[in-house]
Amino acid sequence: MKRPVHALLLAGLICVAAPLAARPGQDPTPSPVFKSESHLVVLHVNVFNGRSDAVPNLPQSAFQVTEDDRPQSITFFNNEDVPVAVGLVIDNSGSMIARRAMVLAGTRAFAASSHPQDELFTIVFNENVRHGLPDTIAFTRNRTQIEAGLNRYVPGGKTALHDAVIAALEHLQEAGHQKRVLVVLSDGDDNASQHSSDTMLERATRSDALIYTVSTADLDTSVGNPRLLRKLAERSGGATYTPDSEKEVVEAFEAIAANIRRGYSIGYAPTNTAPDGRFRRVKVTVRAPGFRNLSVSARVGYLAPRHADAQ
Repeated sequence: MKRPVHALLLAGLICVAAPLAARPGQDPTPSPVFKSESHLVVLHVNVFNGRSDAVPNLPQSAFQVTEDDRPQSITFFNNEDVPVAVGLVIDNSGSMIARRAMVLAGTRAFAASSHPQDELFTIVFNENVRHGLPDTIAFTRNRTQIEAGLNRYVPGGKTALHDAVIAALEHLQEAGHQKRVLVVLSDGDDNASQHSSDTMLERATRSDALIYTVSTADLDTSVGNPRLLRKLAERSGGATYTPDSEKEVVEAFEAIAANIRRGYSIGYAPTNTAPDGRFRRVKVTVRAPGFRNLSVSARVGYLAPRHADAQ
């Protein structure tokens, strides 16, 4: 299986915790939700060794953060296995007709490695973008509901990848868990979206979600667009996987679930507080005694709020 392509990485602006009301079909236990009443940049970071294995349990002192080459003071750090909100964005176009068993096996493998308190949902797309869960359920912890959602629609038709990713990013904003992830299974091709690839990538840049992509381009004779999937993962600080077989697709889902569990959340209050809407370059480095050839996966930057956003 080809190694995942890791992108240097970032997250959104958060601050004050408040209780989240229960949604229909969900456990009523409240979860924290964060609002940007003051600006705290939170980076969701993964660290890998030379074998591309995730490295857990590093201390805060191992990490350094710069913004536009200026050192920043870390004010928030978490390396615990916390629940996350996850959207599975699954291609259901004509190219996937013969791959239903692979899709179901991959999602089962992902669900089996998930935290019991994770919030999950599915987006199933061809030329239409549909939610797999019933309209009354925004997120679920029930793995049976996730699989049923993937079986709701018969595969076939064209592909609206851009629209599906944008819809999933919008849905993630409703999640109660602050750490948010998309897992996108597709060959990267698009022939039916209303939105352009540039619009999709811009939405990914503005989002605080980590996006992992699993490319099926190498499974078919059709070319697909794995380069676009790689760009999408890079914008978010996630990684892209390029499996050569259906078995390796399942392994990719297992690896993604494991890497989500082993990540770090790092927050800082930027020294540059100008609400000018400009792009801020962020770099995370790590130095830890006893480790060599460590690489960091985190966003490369974020868009600062504008004057209107800062009110």
